Amino acid sequence: MSKKVLVLCTGNSCRSIIAEALINQNIESVEAYSAGVKATNKVNPNAKRVLKENGAWRESYHSKTLDEVLDIEFDLVVTVCDNAKESCPLFPNKAKVVHVGFADPDGKEYEEFVKTFDAIKTALLPVVKTELF
Repeated sequence: MSKKVLVLCTGNSCRSIIAEALINQNIESVEAYSAGVKATNKVNPNAKRVLKENGAWRESYHSKTLDEVLDIEFDLVVTVCDNAKESCPLFPNKAKVVHVGFADPDGKEYEEFVKTFDAIKTALLPVVKTELF
């Protein structure tokens, strides 16, 4: 049975989408989702590009509001920005909540998205593994 992880951010257009994809690509027996406290309803083109270039993009990835995932019983909720950390709701099944923050690459050059991708892969994936297994 797979564990379920929610990656929560403000806009759900960059960091949380990248984290969702990296978790799904790299951690077996884990199903990752992402959502935004104030979702933008669009994936940043550079976030999509860095995921495509690294073989991690799925057409099913999209910017979602919390309402779209609240019925899922998560084992772990990870906030990746300070705003989401401060406004993270309580989940009915009392999922463990951890914070691993990353700078927002939105509005910056593509190289910043590559740095964010690498940082998430290096810093977040080990935390998710430790918290779930």
